[in-house]
Amino acid sequence: MASGCRIGPSILNSDLAALGAECSRMLDCGADYLHLDVMDGHFVPNITFGHPVVESLRKRLGQEPFFEACSSCHYTVGLAIKPGTTVEHLAPWANQIDMALVMTVEPGFGGQKFMEDMMPKVQWLRTQFPSLDIEVDGGVGPDTIHKCAEAGANMIVSGSAIMKSADPRSVINLLRNVCSEAAQKRSLDR
Repeated sequence: MASGCRIGPSILNSDLAALGAECSRMLDCGADYLHLDVMDGHFVPNITFGHPVVESLRKRLGQEPFFEACSSCHYTVGLAIKPGTTVEHLAPWANQIDMALVMTVEPGFGGQKFMEDMMPKVQWLRTQFPSLDIEVDGGVGPDTIHKCAEAGANMIVSGSAIMKSADPRSVINLLRNVCSEAAQKRSLDR
């Protein structure tokens, strides 16, 4: 069964000079997980975080959040699809993965406009694989969360909307509440 609604701020949009403090701040504001865009120049054209950055954050934040996340998720496996990839490409592996990530922008750069035409992919995945965690990433914030949640996403990555907010806790809570309400409505509609 898909897990409840979870909100993960995208650290790509943080103050990279204060990355450890930004990560701690997001966890203190109620983030369920942290989303790090590890880019190696192959799936997307640019390069961001690599293994050394993840290791340094583990040292800064301590082992507990990482062990708790791995333990509670049982080392989850996920696959991502870009906007130009059909959702059917993911289908053969859907029963072998724990999470599908539907990119709602062209991956590689933060701050892009949300692509609403990706929502049919989310809907199709939710209909075909109801127990799959479905994550959306790109342009998600207070103005677009309704579309994602109604389509069936239960894992929400939000960068700029959370990281650049004067009150990230309220944005995280708003995203979580909208997502939870949509999930409850879907379960009542069945």
